[in-house]
Amino acid sequence: MRHFLLFASVLMGACSTAPAQSPIHGVTPGHKCDAAGTDRFVGQKGTSETGAAIKKATRAAVLRWAPPGIMLTMDFREDRVTVWLDSANAITKIRCG
Repeated sequence: MRHFLLFASVLMGACSTAPAQSPIHGVTPGHKCDAAGTDRFVGQKGTSETGAAIKKATRAAVLRWAPPGIMLTMDFREDRVTVWLDSANAITKIRCG
């Protein structure tokens, strides 16, 4: 019986893991948006290829399109880039957050 209790305690210890860290809203490790130099995209069409290039250029984890007339949340996310579009789907402004 003593050996069983010792063995059971070893097995229980092996099953425990460190608690998983919950992600902090608006933070993706390794991604902090920097919109410097994104003026080159203004005037281009808002396509998936352009969006991918903007994400790469800004090092953002999240891309948010903002077509005309759409309401956006005001929460700040350091890992997100927002791209505003006009009625012709051309990019008018790019900002982080």
